[in-house]
Amino acid sequence: MSYTIKDVARKANVSIATVSRILNGQTGYSEKTKSRVLEVIAELGYQPNAIARGLISKRTHTLGVLFPKLSSSLVTDFLDGIEKAANDHGSSVIVCHTESNGVKTMRYLQLLVEKRVDGIIFASEILKEEYYEYLKKTKMPTILLSSKSSVYPVPSVKVDDFQAAYSAAKYLIEKGHKKIGMISGNNKDIIAGKPRIDGFQKALTDYAIQLDHRNIVFGQGFNFHDGLECFKKLIDQFSDVTAIFAASDEVAMGALSSAYKLGVKVPEEISIIGYDNLSLAEMTIPPLTTVGQPLAEMGETAAKMLFHMLETGEVPDSRIMPHKIIERSSVKEII
Repeated sequence: MSYTIKDVARKANVSIATVSRILNGQTGYSEKTKSRVLEVIAELGYQPNAIARGLISKRTHTLGVLFPKLSSSLVTDFLDGIEKAANDHGSSVIVCHTESNGVKTMRYLQLLVEKRVDGIIFASEILKEEYYEYLKKTKMPTILLSSKSSVYPVPSVKVDDFQAAYSAAKYLIEKGHKKIGMISGNNKDIIAGKPRIDGFQKALTDYAIQLDHRNIVFGQGFNFHDGLECFKKLIDQFSDVTAIFAASDEVAMGALSSAYKLGVKVPEEISIIGYDNLSLAEMTIPPLTTVGQPLAEMGETAAKMLFHMLETGEVPDSRIMPHKIIERSSVKEII
């Protein structure tokens, strides 16, 4: 049998309003009354109706998170942080897989609004006009994670990709490398692809390192297979390259695998630095030197910013998170 809040109130000999206040952590009752109500709830096995409570409180204590690719290793780290903050605030998380598909993304946005989520974290994808207009129309609090918009006033949490890529190239230069290549993401990707390319090129230019068409091979994205294929192309067109900046750890892992298959030793013959500091990066052979993004912290920060919006009505400023070089064993110093 399914019991209702009325059953709890009747058995505890209190009003429905008193039971509701106790369930929602409000005041206006004695400790003795609270103990009695909680005893009855346990005795009956009563489960509060989240939808009904949401109608009263105007909150469902649920966040929606949209990712373009659930298989990406970044997702796990981002979610660790998001769920930590959500749990601290007594909320849960609904995760949606958009596949960067516009129709699917809109469908999920509509679904999350229908489910009355309190807010949305829109991760690792460009905020298109149709998405923004719908979120604006429905007044849905939104934070961008590992993305940003120069067009729409939506706060974001992100590392400065230009500066982080610059740091990666500078690190290789300081290790004595002068023949440096890059396996990039899509150069039409204005969120992460192009800024990382631009940062890499600026570092080489600033340090008077050779830079021409041979230095960069453009991938379609940031996945393992991009690294696998693009490594071969890079060493074919830049045969004397001694170090490679891979635009993501997954790309770097693909490059490591390709190097192994081709009999190229890392770091003895070629050095590789990645980008992200995924948990898998320290498990590769050799362990991968990389540019670390504080992924879990970024997810937690995005969720905390969203809760701040919900609690105060204030729109927070965007946050640029720090990056750092994580030294392991995939880069050799040239003396």
